[in-house]
Amino acid sequence: MPNLIAACVTGSVLLAVAWQAQPPSGSPTPPAPRPKRPGVSTPGVKIPIEKLKPEAVFSVPGVPDWLAIDDQVWVSNGPKGTVHQLDPKTNTVLAAVVTGKEPCAGLAVGFGSLWVPNCGDKTLARVSLKEAKLEATLPFGVPDSEGGIASGAGSIWIMTDKNGTLTRIDPATNKAVAEIYVAPGSYTVAFGEDAVWVTSTEKNVLTRVNARTNVVEQTIPVGPKPRFLAVGEGSVWTINQGDGSITRVDIKTNKVVATIEAGIPGGGGEIAVGEGSVWVTSFEFPITRIDVSSNKVVQQFYGPGGDAIRFGLGSVWLSNLRAQNVWRLDPKRIMATLPD
Repeated sequence: MPNLIAACVTGSVLLAVAWQAQPPSGSPTPPAPRPKRPGVSTPGVKIPIEKLKPEAVFSVPGVPDWLAIDDQVWVSNGPKGTVHQLDPKTNTVLAAVVTGKEPCAGLAVGFGSLWVPNCGDKTLARVSLKEAKLEATLPFGVPDSEGGIASGAGSIWIMTDKNGTLTRIDPATNKAVAEIYVAPGSYTVAFGEDAVWVTSTEKNVLTRVNARTNVVEQTIPVGPKPRFLAVGEGSVWTINQGDGSITRVDIKTNKVVATIEAGIPGGGGEIAVGEGSVWVTSFEFPITRIDVSSNKVVQQFYGPGGDAIRFGLGSVWLSNLRAQNVWRLDPKRIMATLPD
């Protein structure tokens, strides 16, 4: 890996690790220790992350975390209270925008803005994509730092309490226009196929909400403790933190069509879809690639790195929280990287 990854641990890196280990503001108890992540048992699949060479490395001192992509790439930085704008044309960091205290729980792009939940002050920041500046701070807080926000059907969608309140925000007025009640313990939201999809970590279900009518259409049992999810390839894909598996749900039938063992249980992680693959990240295994045609893990890169992952602009984007940087990767280069 580049020297940025392999460098000795400095005081700033120790600070970043310490920040990651702390519970969100107001949390009464520290996070539970992470379970062991064995990874997949399939022979010939695991590859050391050192063999993978990024096309570009963006230095983001602090704790680069959540990612979102439009014409440019955005990454949050919790302890600094900022989001950073990455330029894919020059592979440089263009700007840092102060959004509020402890941005968390995902980023969303839509309606000319970047939408940033802030855990520290329980607000939702709206940042102008064109001008790279804060344009509004809205009174919507998220219930957990591990969550997600979505844009679609003319609205922004965000969970606003632990009881299962999905709030629909009109970007024309910055006000809530609907509250839809889904399973309690729901934190992460995605949009696709004219539907809003929400995982309940508490109830082990995926909820489908009709984005036109605000009606809950389906509640689908998936794996244990589903959290992060992505929509693509005609399916919804959930990371199940309880056992480290990935559930694939067919959008047309609302049925589980595959459960894919990935061996990455525990908190954290993220998932994206693109280039005929599902891309998953977690600590200890920065990239796990699933072939959508076979529903099998075909590559699993192990070692330091990872935290959030997105696919866009023809690239895989990986935030490496502890290394304080973001990688841009060519998916074809990833697929061509073979084990020893």
